Amino acid sequence: MNRKSGRGLLNYTTQIKIENTVSEIELILSRHGARKVLKEYDGAGGVSSISFTLVIGDKEILFKLPMNEKAISEILNNQATERKIPRKFLHDIEQARRVGWRIIKSWVEAQMAIIETRMVKIEEVFLPYAWNPKTKQTYFQQFEKKQLTAGDYKIEEE
Repeated sequence: MNRKSGRGLLNYTTQIKIENTVSEIELILSRHGARKVLKEYDGAGGVSSISFTLVIGDKEILFKLPMNEKAISEILNNQATERKIPRKFLHDIEQARRVGWRIIKSWVEAQMAIIETRMVKIEEVFLPYAWNPKTKQTYFQQFEKKQLTAGDYKIEEE
């Protein structure tokens, strides 16, 4: 989404450590029924995604929330070049990581608030992130690649 208001990306000024934000996300998920929470790391020791399980009906379903640092970095670089945000954020991959995780934390927190109102079920919100261990893809990734249609997705047991 292109924001033309002249403001920077949500949370672009954050200085909160990634580890702290990820811990906050884990706490939010656990308070809302997550049975397991797993952090996956990139080759450099940075958290690249968070996976968690929820019991839905009688099944424990795995979900995966990725953080796309390259996309965040590109947006920050563009905004810094266009002087929408200070130039100190130009080519700052660590800042992109902090911002990315902070955005995910804000999103998870907002989704949980909507779930608490009973306007939606937790599985409605997180369905695109349901992880299929056999294909190593989320529901959305399979749908996007046209490997399935909305009517034929089944969570398979391991």
